[in-house]
Amino acid sequence: MGEFPTQQNPGSGRGIVIHGAQWGDEGKGKIVDLLTESAKAVVRFQGGNNAGHTLVVGGEKTIVHLMPSGILHDGKTCLIGNGVVLDPEVLCREMDTLAAQGVDVTPERLTISKKTQVIMPYHRLLDGARETLLAGAKIGTTGRGIGPCYEDKMARIGIRAGDFAYPELLAKKIAKALVEKNTLFTKLYDMPALDPDAVLEQILPVAKRLVPYLGDVSSIIQKTLAAGGDVLFEGAQGTHLDIDHGTYPFVTSSNTVSGQAAAGSGCAPSVLGRVVAVVKAYTTRVGSGPFPTELFGTVGDYLQEKGGEFGATTGRKRRCGWLDLVLLRESARLSGPTDIALTKLDVLSGLFEIKICIGYRYKGKVYEYPPQDEGALEFVEPIYETMPGWEEDLSGITTWEDLPLAAREYVSRIEQSLKTTCSILSVGPDRRQTIIRG
Repeated sequence: MGEFPTQQNPGSGRGIVIHGAQWGDEGKGKIVDLLTESAKAVVRFQGGNNAGHTLVVGGEKTIVHLMPSGILHDGKTCLIGNGVVLDPEVLCREMDTLAAQGVDVTPERLTISKKTQVIMPYHRLLDGARETLLAGAKIGTTGRGIGPCYEDKMARIGIRAGDFAYPELLAKKIAKALVEKNTLFTKLYDMPALDPDAVLEQILPVAKRLVPYLGDVSSIIQKTLAAGGDVLFEGAQGTHLDIDHGTYPFVTSSNTVSGQAAAGSGCAPSVLGRVVAVVKAYTTRVGSGPFPTELFGTVGDYLQEKGGEFGATTGRKRRCGWLDLVLLRESARLSGPTDIALTKLDVLSGLFEIKICIGYRYKGKVYEYPPQDEGALEFVEPIYETMPGWEEDLSGITTWEDLPLAAREYVSRIEQSLKTTCSILSVGPDRRQTIIRG
């Protein structure tokens, strides 16, 4: 492996944003884990435990849902930003699992922003009740309370992590939030009302445990950058699940584009000096929603099986399809990547030919970018370009020059379309199965 490309000015750290350019599940965890080697801190800036990042080190798999992926590197500062919605019970279980593996998860390594919104038990109940009521028109939520928590944030009745240090305030805010929630439970969903005291009793043990982890994430980022250290901003989900710019309403409940890194962690956009778009070499999607290049049949099954395409959080089978350059152009327009990390290139080995979607036909017109009408992606016709495949196993290749010509041409076609460089090529799940192009 070569050196990771750097553009840092001497004596000044920079922010490096890692974000998914498709519908999530692109392999962001591995890329963050790789780039953490040269960083001082890693911060999660949006989403909750509806995302899972799979890390493979020395053949051992670790899945993290809330913990920043840099936790497996000794001495790195891990931060949970204000843009995250935090399920404290899930985080505590994750901390226990990591500690049992010998990972240091003490307050010296992990800081939670006091401004981070907290997922409460009633958020999970409300999420599940809504999906049940929707029946055949489900959004495809993971049922973990993410959306209802963000709703309370916008309604100004949310619980924030800083409230954990003040039990009386916590009790008052729970009682206030349950006034509306209990009306929904009893009148709309035919469920029993929740007792505010019982909810408080359930949450207090984990709240007390997490108080030592609370801090000023914005200040830590500022000091780290001022001292010359790089900070990685770790996104969850993918661009086309963005609440504003994704395939609405089949989206997540937060902004997933690179610009959210600043707002969701408490720093200025000017510190974001590098934006790495993580792109899977084909396309996958979990849950409901349009998918223009989805494959049904032998090739789709091949990608699903060889790629191990099951959601790290839900275990749901991922839908698989050809690479979609139309969606990726939109991602590039929205997030401005400086370079690309292309993952799972090895999965395409063994295909005689590979197709790439280069445009859409919709209502008699050809589109290079997705049409903006809601639901339009359900009706677009993908326009494909066919490229030769390759038979060679890529999993042991460590240099660009050793890749088969067809694989290099495939990567070059992506670079040409997105007008940026694939600086990192992943040819397997392990850290060592990576090609770095300086």
